[in-house]
Amino acid sequence: MPSVLVAHSYFLRFDPKQFERAKPYPPLATLEVATLLRQHGHAPALFDAMLAEGVDDFARALAEAAPAVLVLYEDNYNYLSKMCLARMRDAACQMIQLAKATGARVLVAGSDVSDAPAPYVQAGADAALRGEGLEALPAVVEHLLRRPHAPMPTLPGVIHPATLPAPSSCASNTVIRLPGQAGGGTDLAAAWDLIDVERYRQMWLRVHGRFSLNMAGSKGCSFRCSWCAKPIWGQRYQQRRAAAVAREMVALKLQLRPDHIWFADDIFGFRVDWVQRFADELQRQGGGLPFTIQTRADLISPAMARALREAGCSEVWLGAESGSQKVLDAMRKGTTVREIREARQLLGAEGIRVGFFIQLGYLGEGLPELLETRRLIEQTRPDDVGVSVAYPLPGTPFYEEVRSQLQGKTHWDDSADLAMMFQGAFDTTTYRQVRALLHAEVDARSPAERADVARRWEALLDTLQPQELSAALEA
Repeated sequence: MPSVLVAHSYFLRFDPKQFERAKPYPPLATLEVATLLRQHGHAPALFDAMLAEGVDDFARALAEAAPAVLVLYEDNYNYLSKMCLARMRDAACQMIQLAKATGARVLVAGSDVSDAPAPYVQAGADAALRGEGLEALPAVVEHLLRRPHAPMPTLPGVIHPATLPAPSSCASNTVIRLPGQAGGGTDLAAAWDLIDVERYRQMWLRVHGRFSLNMAGSKGCSFRCSWCAKPIWGQRYQQRRAAAVAREMVALKLQLRPDHIWFADDIFGFRVDWVQRFADELQRQGGGLPFTIQTRADLISPAMARALREAGCSEVWLGAESGSQKVLDAMRKGTTVREIREARQLLGAEGIRVGFFIQLGYLGEGLPELLETRRLIEQTRPDDVGVSVAYPLPGTPFYEEVRSQLQGKTHWDDSADLAMMFQGAFDTTTYRQVRALLHAEVDARSPAERADVARRWEALLDTLQPQELSAALEA
């Protein structure tokens, strides 16, 4: 029987919006931790919450594995884990309590753990890792296994009951060389054999007619947008060798047979020469798979768009955020509306689908800025759009700006929540209406559909303009 059970707490069923989308991805970082433990002589079992029915499934897995140690390691590549959704925190705390009731010791790690370790430690966790924590993790697991009744020693980046309260700053993150990174090292491959890949395949095929798996070519982001929290990798951008990433894609293609790859990188590729090497390596190794990435508008040049197409990129999601330069500057985004428009055009010319991430309600966004975002969508016609509302995450300049306004609600329950947690120009209901209209703007194809969207905008504007006028008079 394995003495270590590795798990995460992102239950797709607890997030109705994502469950309806039916695009589940295995917990990549959690699987990499399982490989790390194997390299240190352990034979971990895995509980994958993604497709589980609920915490009761974890209780059954816990009884079957009977571990001495539970490693609750969230998937750092999953942006939903970074959002620290309340339902997932509650699930994690229940899992900790269940494990402790069996006599197991518990180690936890993740974005929310780094920002707010207290709820996890108070739920019974013996230790919490700040940041990625891969250097400390094997030593902590070894201590918990071999000295089950001894208190935790003081180690860098490790939080335990005796060290609370602990700072939530990411300044003390432990950063290690990324496996496969330029300069040496070998790939820390995900332990794919621990996942029921066929369950993922069946859901994807049933809903979308294709099967997608996830990879990562890099970790982190070196840009400094004021709203973006970086509790795991800090400000560093760590990139793997292009050849190593190509080799992994080809291996997944042959062994697990996905039809598509989602790169979970915050910024894929970064430089044209890396993407060109990646394309060349894929061709040399027999060809890769169509893939989707995230990147920034200011990184898309004609050469980058061409290199992405040659590598097999089928879709690019740009962090557009807003159609207002005033709002982009307030976010310290470092991009321009012109660059967003140009990136959309360049990628489209290479036959690559383009999605925009849009963020509503940021500080300084009033009705004129909201309408500039509508105009950006209307004129550039992205193929898809993902719309959210500004979410103040601990450790960010944005959070500090609105901290005094935060009251009872500090986390969304799930990713469809879109609740305003500070005083924006409009209320939650209004932003939800705007989200629906921006989606409708993208989906509208015929003149009749576009006319209907325009009428819906006018109806909303009739209610918004008096609100803005009233707010201006009060100011």
